Amino acid sequence: MGIEAVVFDLDGVIIDTEEVWEQVRRAYVAEHGRAFLPDSQDRMMGMSTPEWSGHLATEVGVPRTPEQVAADVLGRMAERYRTTLPLIPGAVETVRRLGARFPLGLASSSARILIDQVLETAGLTDAFRVTLSTEEMPRGKPAPDVYLAAVEKLGLSPAVCAAVEDSSNGLRAAAAAGLAVIAVPHGVYPPAADALAQASLVVTSVSELTPERIEGLR
Repeated sequence: MGIEAVVFDLDGVIIDTEEVWEQVRRAYVAEHGRAFLPDSQDRMMGMSTPEWSGHLATEVGVPRTPEQVAADVLGRMAERYRTTLPLIPGAVETVRRLGARFPLGLASSSARILIDQVLETAGLTDAFRVTLSTEEMPRGKPAPDVYLAAVEKLGLSPAVCAAVEDSSNGLRAAAAAGLAVIAVPHGVYPPAADALAQASLVVTSVSELTPERIEGLR
């Protein structure tokens, strides 16, 4: 039994936006006289839009509703994407290279509006058969919902699919869904040891991924 499809994460795998998310959300929180909790950044990586906006509103204490927080922050992120799209070197080429061999899916914690903008700007709108946001799921990562939905829409079993992830919650989500997990650890936000241990393959750059390496995972 080999790998028949690949599902990509977006932030930290195709675009290097984890630092942008942190900058935008920290600045927004500070404008409202609040500060991140010690574990806020780690916890929000992989969360869906309702989850992280709820965290900022109810736990960090931003005096806005979660819906207002989401609208404010997403608007600022969209503006960043319109001016600068921080593509990870080699990511577009890797997507095209793997897409020539496998059907591809995208399972992202970003909001739908940001996913669509990134793919359009990067010229990758046609690269994925399935694109899903965790905001469209009952639960965000580390829950397996978005990966289970992606492989279902691809018409395949998780056992014959691989996931490309960078964050602790993303790695945990893909593993919980039963996919073969490929880790591309982020240099600034490395995954926790327990999450990284669930990967079948660890690479230092997404550019290292080839159909041959992925086919041999299972």
